[in-house]
Amino acid sequence: MPVSFYDYRPVSLGLSGLESKRGDLMALPFDDKSVLSLSCMHVVEHVGLGRYGEPLDPDGDIHAMRELKRVLAPGGTLLFVVPVGRSRIMFNAHRIYFIEQIIAEFSGLTLIEFSLIPDFPRLEIVLNASHDLANSQEYGCGCFRFTRPLE
Repeated sequence: MPVSFYDYRPVSLGLSGLESKRGDLMALPFDDKSVLSLSCMHVVEHVGLGRYGEPLDPDGDIHAMRELKRVLAPGGTLLFVVPVGRSRIMFNAHRIYFIEQIIAEFSGLTLIEFSLIPDFPRLEIVLNASHDLANSQEYGCGCFRFTRPLE
């Protein structure tokens, strides 16, 4: 299956069916509601903190989430993965989110599934983890699967 990979700093890979292009998550090069399948895994928590050469923007992560929501097509799926736990910014490395923050930013989309990979020592995947368990982590891995309802 052909895959288009967009990154602020595109990589030069010679893999069949993979196209790597430069893209800015705060200004995606797609029309509104045009992309059927999106994945954004461990990216948004870094946006706007300057660590990777991008301009400082304290709300960069919010802008990025709004862009993902903007381009997701009706019936489309978004796989979204970020650190979850006690909400905070670890400047200039990353942010950690309460689960409710992510759900609120993707309002209008339907959360199909939430899975958690908890902190050490519990490294097993917890399907449909509770908000309390997710929010009690220092640095858990929150895996969200959203869909845009058909219009």
